[in-house]
Amino acid sequence: MNFSAMVARESDGGIVLGREEVGDDFLGTGDVTIKIHYSSANYKDLLAITPRGGVVRNYPIVPGIDLTGEVTASESEDFAVGDQVIAHGYDLGVSRNGGFAEYTRVPAEWVVKIDGLDTRDAATIGTAGFTAAMSVQALLDHGLTPDDGAVLVTGATGGVGTVAIDILSGLGFEVIASTGKTDAGDLLAELGANEVIGRLPLDPEAKPRPLNKANWAAAVDSVGGSSLAFVLSSIGYGGAVAASGLTGGSDLPATVLPFILRGVSLLGIDSVFLPIEKRRALWTALGKELRPQHLSSLESFAPIVEVGNVLQSIKEGTHSGRTVIGVAGEF
Repeated sequence: MNFSAMVARESDGGIVLGREEVGDDFLGTGDVTIKIHYSSANYKDLLAITPRGGVVRNYPIVPGIDLTGEVTASESEDFAVGDQVIAHGYDLGVSRNGGFAEYTRVPAEWVVKIDGLDTRDAATIGTAGFTAAMSVQALLDHGLTPDDGAVLVTGATGGVGTVAIDILSGLGFEVIASTGKTDAGDLLAELGANEVIGRLPLDPEAKPRPLNKANWAAAVDSVGGSSLAFVLSSIGYGGAVAASGLTGGSDLPATVLPFILRGVSLLGIDSVFLPIEKRRALWTALGKELRPQHLSSLESFAPIVEVGNVLQSIKEGTHSGRTVIGVAGEF
């Protein structure tokens, strides 16, 4: 069959993303064929169309690291035609064609049947929201409770940050949101943030201290770099930081003092290769006890033909929340 896709191709030293009519060779191998309803915009999708972005080895590629939709054909006993599903991570959108197309075919062990959510809500959560849920769950598994004190969320207006605030607030935690966007206070308060502070460290010119005042019981960090180092030095005894991002850099200019004097734990969060059974269990929780309560507030919508503009807004640092990319009927 032929279908529409947004294809990224190398051209004159750059990467060009454009609409194309493609055939079965773009479906890929796998057990489950999916008619895609929605995808979403993620930082990794921006890297996929950025020269030397570091996530795609070979072009052409259909970006889109997550997708939701309806099963149209299945060779797996776990899925039937008509099932509403989500797939994200693994090699989607980086080494095999992803969610910016009308159809895809993927291995059954990459697919999650949606429970308690529709395909649009699942796309609103998407990869970033799932990473947020993984971060919150890691802190809960560490033993964190609302009685322990406030939880900091850095990169608070991003996809991970907004969903993390929403989930933590719904669980009864006091949430402190850190962001460099001075006009985001109302949105963050609506999502459940008790206090909004600036980007950390508040004084980037100050000499870093190995240990700062213990301000927070735990943190969800999607920034990395000097921000993560500052956060680690400011967590209370026995606390933890769930770290998933590096928009602030991949270096970690920290010391071992938070770990050996306060017993702070650094919890690495990777949603790309999380085993499928854990992935399915967490998506079940996202439809129930971990369900974000304000999805409509943090969601914006764009048709697939405008995805390039959305990714540009991520590059320019003007993007907030979660942007759902409409695919079905939007080419």
